[in-house]
Amino acid sequence: MTTPTPLIVSVPTDELRDDLGDLPEGVEVVVWDMTGPAPRDRFDMIVPPYMSMNDVIGRLSEIEVGLVQGQSIGYDNVEGRLPEGIVFANASSVHETATSELAVALALAAQRHLPDFVRAQDRGEWTSGMTPGLADARVTLLGFGGVGRAIAARLAPFEVTLRAVASHGRLQDDVEVFPLGKLEEVLADTDILIASLPGGDATRHLLDDRALSALPDGALVVNVGRGPLIDTDALVDHVRRGRIRAALDVTDPEPLPADHPLWALDGVLIAPHVGGATDAMRPRIARLVRRQIERLHRGEKPLNVVLGG
Repeated sequence: MTTPTPLIVSVPTDELRDDLGDLPEGVEVVVWDMTGPAPRDRFDMIVPPYMSMNDVIGRLSEIEVGLVQGQSIGYDNVEGRLPEGIVFANASSVHETATSELAVALALAAQRHLPDFVRAQDRGEWTSGMTPGLADARVTLLGFGGVGRAIAARLAPFEVTLRAVASHGRLQDDVEVFPLGKLEEVLADTDILIASLPGGDATRHLLDDRALSALPDGALVVNVGRGPLIDTDALVDHVRRGRIRAALDVTDPEPLPADHPLWALDGVLIAPHVGGATDAMRPRIARLVRRQIERLHRGEKPLNVVLGG
């Protein structure tokens, strides 16, 4: 009788291995952080370390690999760089909730001027005044995928006027979604723009000087997608002139250099790309990895395949 070939999976940490719990018989899990040579010549599935694809992608050409299961939703830094024959799946279902939380938090903090209050607290000053708020604001979501829809669901109780712009127009989840060709028209009627589109050539500098110029004076731009969605030089110019404000979880370049003008501009709030970095990530990535292992073990196609396959 022939012994079945084991399903060999690598994960980057002991923590993730332990979080997977009991797996089907015939599954071997190896901890490999991908900083050194591979401990096996072949892997049916590899889970690289979080936010590390630029550093480890070269390792994939040294061994035989079936599926690479990323830990991020975005994959623009992987596209066109995978060795031939490798399938890549993103971490859809893991980060949408946390990223949408941060998008709303950034919008609220910027609208209610919370950074100003924190600075005043540091000085021991009691300051007050009127702020824009969210209620009755005209909010446009640039991107209406998983993150965009999660943002829309969380904004609903805030009594905003909500629209979206995406690759094609439609009515989805009671939100009117306009095609990209109408972006500037929609921006002209927008108080808060929240971008969650992925990166890549198709979306690079979608928010350029012309698009930013379409926004009304005082508008807020929130970016939880990818930094290159926005032409940074154009953004700096508009904010410096007091035309618009920005709340950014992602920037271009990233990390943002210490001497970059965005750090010091009034009206800019910066978070260091932490959209998915909450306690929810650990159990959710474990559930996704376990689900992928079980599907591969049953001979089924993996979930969330975005490249290859």
